[in-house]
Amino acid sequence: MPGTRYLKPVARKSITTGHGSPTCDVCGRTLLRGEHADVFLSGGSRRMVCELCVARAAHEGWIREGVDDSLAVSPRADRRSLLGRLRHRGEGMVRELSVARNRQGSAAATREAGGGPGAADWTGNGQQIVGRREPRHVHAIPTNADLKTARALEVFNGSEHPRTVAGVARSLGAPFVVVRPELTGSLVSVLVGWELCWYRYEIDLADEASGVRVVAQGDELSELDPADQVPNAAADEYGELHVVAG
Repeated sequence: MPGTRYLKPVARKSITTGHGSPTCDVCGRTLLRGEHADVFLSGGSRRMVCELCVARAAHEGWIREGVDDSLAVSPRADRRSLLGRLRHRGEGMVRELSVARNRQGSAAATREAGGGPGAADWTGNGQQIVGRREPRHVHAIPTNADLKTARALEVFNGSEHPRTVAGVARSLGAPFVVVRPELTGSLVSVLVGWELCWYRYEIDLADEASGVRVVAQGDELSELDPADQVPNAAADEYGELHVVAG
């Protein structure tokens, strides 16, 4: 109509309030605004975990992002394969050490049979050294429980296993540690446990070159003997084990 003004329609704009809230990959719950989510690694993928499910994720073997993957404890189905990989890496180091010791022992036997000052010595990698003697280091088996315990912990702390203990402890807290040497034999049992899992290691002081072996593991403390739940050692922040007083 004459004199009538028509207004142009106003284009609507969509308004977003931000990125969608993440969902916990453990319980499936959508996190509330302001709730913190931790990032874990599992099977090569990043997983979002709410604060309530952190312990559960750690129990399943997920590793908090930022922690070295070598510290990981695999999910239940893959724990044995991971322990096998760790054991394989440890066996490689043991083989190298064994070869070095055999070479040093052969060189020492040659010197004892007739080599004098200036006789040829050999390093661990097979290089010949002239005019210098290398001392032999022979470890005798300790004769009492305290000495066996101390030596076994030295062997454990020199292995790859403290890194695993430290990695699990970051999620589950400090473990309890029980060291039990055989009274007459050379075997020493080392048990490291939390409320959600435990691992038993074995060290043969008569064959230290064989390294530290994982001989058992479980998820319930009820699976353990009462004597295995009375700690006599502890782990530091690096996963190394030490005897405690009392």
